[in-house]
Amino acid sequence: MPYRRLPNTDLSRIRALECALKKGETIIPFNLAFSQSTLQKIKYFLPTFKEAIEMNKIAYTRYSQKSEIYAEMQKKAKIYISHFIQVSNFAIQRGDFSSLTRDYYGIDENDKKIPQLNSDKDVLYWGNKIIKGEADRVSKGLTSMTNPTIAVVKVHFEKFQKANSTQKVLYEASQTAQEKLKNKRKEADDLIVNIWNEVEDTLNKYPVEEKREQAKEYGLVYVYRKHEKEYFENITYN
Repeated sequence: MPYRRLPNTDLSRIRALECALKKGETIIPFNLAFSQSTLQKIKYFLPTFKEAIEMNKIAYTRYSQKSEIYAEMQKKAKIYISHFIQVSNFAIQRGDFSSLTRDYYGIDENDKKIPQLNSDKDVLYWGNKIIKGEADRVSKGLTSMTNPTIAVVKVHFEKFQKANSTQKVLYEASQTAQEKLKNKRKEADDLIVNIWNEVEDTLNKYPVEEKREQAKEYGLVYVYRKHEKEYFENITYN
């Protein structure tokens, strides 16, 4: 016995709703296999569902398109922050600067390692630390670091900082659109189940095969289970 298979993609959900809507608009109410109140729900819901799909697509596209540019800015900021700290370590190693220089950057004076820059949070933290620290050093008359200078580091860091803020906004917009679409999918599924239940209840007066054939005109989908399909495919007639 075949069973109903509900839509599981946005396209198939729209197809099911549009099929029911078309029936509702071409058949007189008395002959329609679902109620007028259900028809009104379809008319109201379908445009909002399509809009949610489109808004989710737009939000995701914007986020994705900016991600590549953002990754490049993040990479540049990491490189310049890392190189600045490396250069300071080299200067300390040569004796050009005191090991106390590291204190200005929030690093222990005996710590020769480059801080971890694995996350955006790390990059933002250490970028701010070395920019502020170098400004403090120079304000006290100490020789500024070169190759790269803190001015060059600051340029790339601020580009990343701005991109980071933008990317957060785009990510939140994408997540919001995705959540809204998720809720709309639930509404769509509930509405389709209701339509299909009404259709089958109305068509119960017909023999099973005829009932299914008429129900298909309303968008209902029936499929055989695997063993049933194999059984019918193997039937031979004399």
